Amino acid sequence: MIRNISFCLAIILFLNGCRRINLNNSYETNDLLKNQISVSGTRFIDSYGRQVIFSGINKVNKDSQKNYLDNDTSETFNQFSKWGLNCVRLGVIWAGVEPEPGKYNEKYLDKLEKQVNWAAQNGIYILLDMHQDLFGASTEDGKDSMGDGAPQWATLTENLPHVKGAIWSDAYLISPAVQKAFDNFWANSPAPDNIGIQDHYASMWKHVAERFAGNRAVIGYDIMNEPFNGTNGSNFIPLVVREYIKFHAEETGIVLTENEAMALFADEEQQFQILSRLQDPAKYGRLMDAAKDLCQQFEKTDLQSMYQHVGNSIREADTTHILFLEHSYFMNTGISSAILPIKGKNEKPDPLLAYAGHAYDPLVDTKYYDKQDNSRVDLILSRINETSIRINVPVLVGEWGALSGNSEAMASSARAVSGLFQRFRFSNTYWSYYPGIDKELYFTQEIIRPYPPYTSGILLKYAFDHRTGLFSCSWKELSDIKAPTVIYIPDLDSIIKDSITLVPERSKYVFQPIKNSKAGYLVIPVTGDSIDRSVEFRLK
Repeated sequence: MIRNISFCLAIILFLNGCRRINLNNSYETNDLLKNQISVSGTRFIDSYGRQVIFSGINKVNKDSQKNYLDNDTSETFNQFSKWGLNCVRLGVIWAGVEPEPGKYNEKYLDKLEKQVNWAAQNGIYILLDMHQDLFGASTEDGKDSMGDGAPQWATLTENLPHVKGAIWSDAYLISPAVQKAFDNFWANSPAPDNIGIQDHYASMWKHVAERFAGNRAVIGYDIMNEPFNGTNGSNFIPLVVREYIKFHAEETGIVLTENEAMALFADEEQQFQILSRLQDPAKYGRLMDAAKDLCQQFEKTDLQSMYQHVGNSIREADTTHILFLEHSYFMNTGISSAILPIKGKNEKPDPLLAYAGHAYDPLVDTKYYDKQDNSRVDLILSRINETSIRINVPVLVGEWGALSGNSEAMASSARAVSGLFQRFRFSNTYWSYYPGIDKELYFTQEIIRPYPPYTSGILLKYAFDHRTGLFSCSWKELSDIKAPTVIYIPDLDSIIKDSITLVPERSKYVFQPIKNSKAGYLVIPVTGDSIDRSVEFRLK
């Protein structure tokens, strides 16, 4: 859990040298609730002006039988804090909020708010994620189970069939019901009460925002999880396949027919073989970019219009929280996004925006996921970074990983992606939490790691090498920031004290333990000057 420290406390730390101190819980909670998260260019910042890095996890219940809620207590979030997680991407399900047109389930929102408050008590921020997979839980007639998200009354499938594939996400490409439900959403087709489906969605979001507008533990609103094109998205695979035919002919001299190539892409084993030949990011990028125009056109029209529509609605209720924009579903493969900032009433970009793109290797959800290629994820995150710079907003990678098991391959994947987050200084929330995750090698060795949640200025770079135990961090300290730099450490006793090097050493660092935990923080008070600073240490 991140405990923010005021200027007065920083003076106390300086006077007390390097001894350990404890902060009482009421101070920590009150401080977090006073500490509004905002943005400055491509950085998240707090009320003290410090740059913030979020290292968090997803917590999303998609089960209607459990009312889309986990059976949590405050202890769940207390454990997150001990792991150094300072943000939870908390799933909100439209069907849970608005089970009937225009009627909101306040009991569901009460329970969500209770989770937000538990998080706040443990120094953890919340990103509210309006989650969907395959648009809705069931088809319009209720006969076929689809995914999660929209209530049945808002899932207008026009009685088209729902078709499933070998992998759950195949339905985006092959299910007429899923595609038609999205078509009707983008078209704002009327619900049973003759109000447009998208109008309902925007009003529903406004209602949620009214509930959380004054809650500073909430950093913002993720407007829609992985928005999908609709019927137009069925053209994605043919475009990629035609480019693969060209690539295959160049590589082998053999010209495949479109039917032959489509058959390869339809087979999981053959898909793996194709991707094995595309470990060069340039080759992989070329293949995905064959569908760039298709995907960017959707983002520039239907998606951008929806974001503006919903953003306007949220801003009627809340002008202080961040609006998080995701790229469209296919951009998860590494296609560059074309999203633009939402505009305010003055026609200028909303000042509180962030980019919440997702990053998965295409082998996710297949039996070959332990053989994913990190160079492809590098391309995906590099392009997310390019979009962040283009629209001048910070990044929180809302989903990545979906790892499982104790294999070295899983740990290696987590290590590589964590290294990319360090390189780009991205915030992130891992997909996703499950009981027992703390027994997994990839989680304990690679996701739980030292990192700087708060930096007293501009974070320049940081890195942790699990194999050597070396952590290093450098930043441009700014004279107008009075709160300290804070670095999370999973095990304070593992620090080799003689290895700590603080440059310049004009203020004394202290260790702040987390109660009932081996973990804690290295707290570095400010110097009062605008100056380049760095710290380095090793863990046993």
